[in-house]
Amino acid sequence: MPLRISGVNLPDRKRITVALTAIYGIGPSLAARVLGELSISPDVRTGELTGQEEKSLRDYIEEHMKVEGDLRRDVAQHIKHLKDINSYRGTRHTRHLPVHGQRTRTNSRTVRGNVRRPAGSGRKSSSEKT
Repeated sequence: MPLRISGVNLPDRKRITVALTAIYGIGPSLAARVLGELSISPDVRTGELTGQEEKSLRDYIEEHMKVEGDLRRDVAQHIKHLKDINSYRGTRHTRHLPVHGQRTRTNSRTVRGNVRRPAGSGRKSSSEKT
């Protein structure tokens, strides 16, 4: 049975450092730090963990870290707050534009999605009345 932490099934065949990054809010460096504190080898595969190691890992993450649903909720509340106070960052979120000062003439596909608006010539089509 796969290891389940905070509602996420961790992949069995990956190293535990990489597998922990499947949890929202845990990146590679945080995963390495957690494993160091629990004295679990970072090279062990998820499926090879002992029952005691699994339990200690699960307990540590659920007690000491804000991950998955709680973290997503907090991030959404922060963004909502920025929108409510009409800050510059909030308006950028509202308009689905880059927030951190990136250029928008090109290369803002990540935030906007693959929106490609062709520039028309401005000339009315022949089917429209003039």
